Amino acid sequence: MYKKIDRKAVRQKKHYRMRKNILGTPERPRLAVFRSANHMYAQLIDDTKGVTLAAASTLDSSIKGVYGGNKEAANKVGKLIAEKAQEKDIKNVVFDRGGLLYHGRVAALAEGAREGGLEF
Repeated sequence: MYKKIDRKAVRQKKHYRMRKNILGTPERPRLAVFRSANHMYAQLIDDTKGVTLAAASTLDSSIKGVYGGNKEAANKVGKLIAEKAQEKDIKNVVFDRGGLLYHGRVAALAEGAREGGLEF
């Protein structure tokens, strides 16, 4: 009687809509965020070549050992991706929240990246 909502499909549809207007370049790559139940992932992507320039997640050795499904871990991932971006002389990025709401862990990751020196 009731229609079941496929949340993953809804998120992917939002992400496709957003991606029409977001493009990462070598000078200003796309900071793509993915959130699972237990971990956070972030990538800097150059869409013109289709390559990942840097990546960070709660599975990295510097963050590992901390539960990855909370805001503190997301903030650490943001700072780590900002460090890796600084090593490659990247200061400006385009933020791609992946169809997720800018709230909670996604916002914490963004704040960590800003604290680390990224501008978006």
